[in-house]
Amino acid sequence: MSIAITRILGRLKEKGGLRSEDIANIVALFPDKVSSWSNNEAFPSLKAQRLIAALDYTVERLSDFYAPDEIRLWLFAKHQMLKGERAIDLIRGGRTEEVLAIIEAVETGTCA
Repeated sequence: MSIAITRILGRLKEKGGLRSEDIANIVALFPDKVSSWSNNEAFPSLKAQRLIAALDYTVERLSDFYAPDEIRLWLFAKHQMLKGERAIDLIRGGRTEEVLAIIEAVETGTCA
C-alpha cells in the first residue's frame, strides 16, 4: 500500500503542482515526513491517508479545468464561493464536500 501512497504523492506533485512542503502543511506534519512516505521509508497515519486521498480526488477534479500551477494557486487562495476560506483549509478540516460542491458548480456552469 505504500506504493499507492507514493503514486498519489507523485500525482499531487505532477497534476496539482504541489510540493512536499504543501502536502506536509495540509496534513500538519514536517516535509521530511512526506519525503519518507515518497521514498517508502515510512507510512502515513490513517488520518493523513484520508487527507491525502481527499486532496488527490480534489486535484483530479480540478485538473479538468486548470494547469498544475493554477491548481496550487486555487487550493491556497481564498474564495468568495467558500465564504472567504481557502480550499486547502476546508480539506484539512474534513470539509472536502464543500470544496467539491464549488468544483461541481464550476463544471456545470451554475456558479455565480
